[in-house]
Amino acid sequence: MANFRFILAAGVLLATSLVGAQEQSEAEAIYGSLDWQAGPGTYDVTNKASLDLPAGYDRLSSSDTAALMELMENPSSGSEYYVGPEDGRWFAVFSYEDTGHIKDDEEIDADDLLASVKEGTRYGNEERRKRGWAEMNIIGWQYKPRYSDTTNRLSWAILAESEGYEIVNYNTRLLGRTGVISATLVTDPETLTTSVNEFENLLDGFSYNPGDLYAEYKEGDKLATYGLAALVTGGAAAAVAKGAGKGLFKAIGLGLLALFAAIGKFFKGMFSRKQSA
Repeated sequence: MANFRFILAAGVLLATSLVGAQEQSEAEAIYGSLDWQAGPGTYDVTNKASLDLPAGYDRLSSSDTAALMELMENPSSGSEYYVGPEDGRWFAVFSYEDTGHIKDDEEIDADDLLASVKEGTRYGNEERRKRGWAEMNIIGWQYKPRYSDTTNRLSWAILAESEGYEIVNYNTRLLGRTGVISATLVTDPETLTTSVNEFENLLDGFSYNPGDLYAEYKEGDKLATYGLAALVTGGAAAAVAKGAGKGLFKAIGLGLLALFAAIGKFFKGMFSRKQSA
């Protein structure tokens, strides 16, 4: 069976490993200090929305999410929120960006977007080589971009390869009145379909706060300078570079550098102990 790694928000997901008894002890101490907020209950997400968390699921505050991401050698802005099943079989990271209102009337050409992402990867690989990282090659869509004007959600997944490992990235963008929440799923690729189904069911309990709903847009609200397609290719950076030839592809490529790791065996052991405690 092929080996896999995951990418998050158009970035490669690299498995992390901790070495040495002291590092492991320190990691366990930090992990044990996290304030796991268990379902059932309704919890804040990014101060802009709420999520109905069922029994068997946990949430972390933004500060505890940052601590966990640091343990897993994942990047963090300090404003993300962790949500996932208590056994750690998958997790999702939520973050908000004040983009302005994104109009959803743009037609998405999946083939054209994929060609742009592939071209952008060439520039991303130049930067990866400078950092001593493995190069990445885009294979194609795992899930083509699809938008629901009922839920105002845009979802997609890109299949890629790096050093013989297949990489898959599942992203959802939840459009609000004046911004967008990114919800990115990190899971074992062998259970991707099951995890996506569970994740989508969880999102049924998501809602923006009153006043922040997409349908509550009013004349005079801040407008985004880009549409749905740019959310796939890198958001604001790609939109600014649009029409700038190589600049666009460089913006896309640099968006492929953010790294998030799936839960490795070390952390799965800690999740198991937390669950049985």
